[in-house]
Amino acid sequence: MQKDQLFTRRRMLLAGAAAVGAAGTAGVILAGDEETARTAAPVAGPQARQALKSSAFRLQPLTGYGPPRAAPRKLKVREAPILRVSGRGRRMVLTFDDGPHPEYTPHILDTLAKYDVRAMFFVCGEMAVDNKDLLARMADEGHVVGNHTWTHPLLTTLDRGEIRSEMERTTEVIEDAYGERPQWFRAPYGAWNRAAFQLGAEMGMEPMAWTVDTTDWEEPGTSTIVDIVESGAAPGVVVLSHDAGGDRSQTVRAIREWLPYLIDSGYHLTVPRRRV
Repeated sequence: MQKDQLFTRRRMLLAGAAAVGAAGTAGVILAGDEETARTAAPVAGPQARQALKSSAFRLQPLTGYGPPRAAPRKLKVREAPILRVSGRGRRMVLTFDDGPHPEYTPHILDTLAKYDVRAMFFVCGEMAVDNKDLLARMADEGHVVGNHTWTHPLLTTLDRGEIRSEMERTTEVIEDAYGERPQWFRAPYGAWNRAAFQLGAEMGMEPMAWTVDTTDWEEPGTSTIVDIVESGAAPGVVVLSHDAGGDRSQTVRAIREWLPYLIDSGYHLTVPRRRV
C-alpha cells in the first residue's frame, strides 16, 4: 500500500478503532506496583469507563511461556502482572508508533537524549527495513522496540496466516537491526482479536495498549498535543504518539515542550521491565 493511501486509511480507521481497541485490550495489558495501580488514570472513552475500573486495568494478560519461537499447545494465563513501571511515584511510559521515519524519528530521539529519557517505539516492518540505522540507534540509547506489524493493517480483517506473516516479518527485521527479538506487540489502530493475542504470545511478545492518546495522527496542532499530554499526565500513564504515518512535525515540536514540563513536574519517564 502506498504511503499516502496508508495515511488516509489510518485517519479513517483510527478514530473508530482506537477507543474500542484500547478499551478492549487495556484490561489485559498493563501492570504496575500497587501504588501505580491505585492512581493510574482509566482508559479514555465511555466504553472503557463502563467496562473497566482503573485498577482492573492491570490484570492477567493472555500470554505464552517458553522461548520466543515456542508454540505451546495451550496458552496459559499469567496470575501476576507482566509489566512493572519500576519504582514508585510519578512514573510514565512514552510510546511512539508507525516509524521509524528518517525525517521525524531522529528529532524525537534527539529530544529524548537531551533529557536522558527512554521510550518505546512500536515499529512497522516496511518502515524499519529501510531505516535499520534508526533501530540500531534506539538500541544504543536504551529504548525499547516493539512490533507494530509490517504494513499496519486492520488485523480483524485478516486471516490467521496473514496476521502471522505481518508479525513474523517485522520481528525478523527488528532482530536484525535492533539486536534482539521484540518482547512487546501493539495492534494497529488498537484493534486486537484472539488470533493476534495468541500469535503474539507464541512469538514471545506481550500486548501493549495506551491510556493517553495525543491524537497527533489528526494533526490537531502543536498546542493541542501539548495540552493533551500535560493534562493527562498521571502515575502509570502510557502516552501514545506517532513518529511516522503522516506529517509528524507537530509531534516533534510538541515533545520539545511537554517533555521538559513533565520532568519539571516531577515525572520520571521510563520503559517497562517484563516479569518472567
